[in-house]
Amino acid sequence: MAGRSRYDNPFEEGGADEVNPFADQTNRGASAAQSSYSGGGFYTTQSRPAPPSTRLSPLPPEPADFYNDFATPVDIPMDTSKDMKTREKELLAKEAELNRREKEIKRREEAAARAGIVLEEKNWPPFFPIIHHDIGNEIPVHLQRTQYVAFASLLGLVLCLFWNIICVTAAWIKGEGPKIWFLAVIYFILGCPGAYYLWYRPLYRAMRNESALKFGWFFLFYLVHIAFCVYAAVSPSILFVGKSLTGIFPAISLIGKSVIVGRVYLYFRGSGKEAEMKREAARGAARAAF
Repeated sequence: MAGRSRYDNPFEEGGADEVNPFADQTNRGASAAQSSYSGGGFYTTQSRPAPPSTRLSPLPPEPADFYNDFATPVDIPMDTSKDMKTREKELLAKEAELNRREKEIKRREEAAARAGIVLEEKNWPPFFPIIHHDIGNEIPVHLQRTQYVAFASLLGLVLCLFWNIICVTAAWIKGEGPKIWFLAVIYFILGCPGAYYLWYRPLYRAMRNESALKFGWFFLFYLVHIAFCVYAAVSPSILFVGKSLTGIFPAISLIGKSVIVGRVYLYFRGSGKEAEMKREAARGAARAAF
C-alpha cells in the first residue's frame, strides 16, 4: 500500500499518534517535536523521557472479619443428630404429660358439674375481689329481688358496725376509756365475715340451686343475726361491756355528758332503717323457701 513501509508496525507502542491524557501538555508537545525520521530502509528515533505513570495505587487489604458482624467465633457442632433425637423425645414426653393433665382437669370439671359443684371465682368488689357475687347471671330472675334485698341487709350490717366504731371513738375521746373501742373493732372484724359465711352465702347458694337444706341453714343463723341486731339497737348493759355498742341506752346516758356524742349514738339506731331492711330480707327469704 502506498504511503506505508513494510516495516511499519501498527501495534507498536510509543507511536507518533499515541496520546496520553494524563501527561503534561508541555511534555506532550516537546515529545511530538523531538520525533524525526531518517531516510533509508530503517529509521531511528531520538530518545525521549518516559511518560509519567497513571496507574492508581491498589486498595489496602480488607480485615479478616470485614463481612462478619460478630467478632467472636461461633462454635457449630457438626454431629447434632443425637441431640436432635434427644430433644425430640423430651418434647414428646412433655406433650404427653400436658395432654394427660388436660384430660385430668376436664374429668374433674365434668365430675364437679355432675355433682352440682360450681367453681366460684372471686369478683366482688371489682377493685379488690374478696367474695364471689354474681346475682344477675346465677340467681333465677324471680328470686333476684329477694337476693338483692339480702345483699343490702349484709351491706347495712357492715355500715352499722363501721358506724359503731366511729361512735365509740367519739365516746372514748370524751373519757369512756379505750376498752370499748377495742370491743367495737372486734365486733366489726368478726361480725362482717361471720354474717357473710353463716347466713348470706348459704342463702345465695340456696337461691342458685334451690336447695331446701341450705334454706334451713340460712334461717337458723339469720334468726341469730336478727337477735344480735335487736340487742345492739337497745344495748342493755347485760352481756356486752359498757358503751361498746351504739344503742339507745348508751345514747341516753351519754346525752347528759355530751349532746353531740349522744346524738351520734342515736343517729342510725333511731331512724329504724336497719330493722326495716332486715324484716324485708327475712320476708323475701321465707317466700323463696316456701
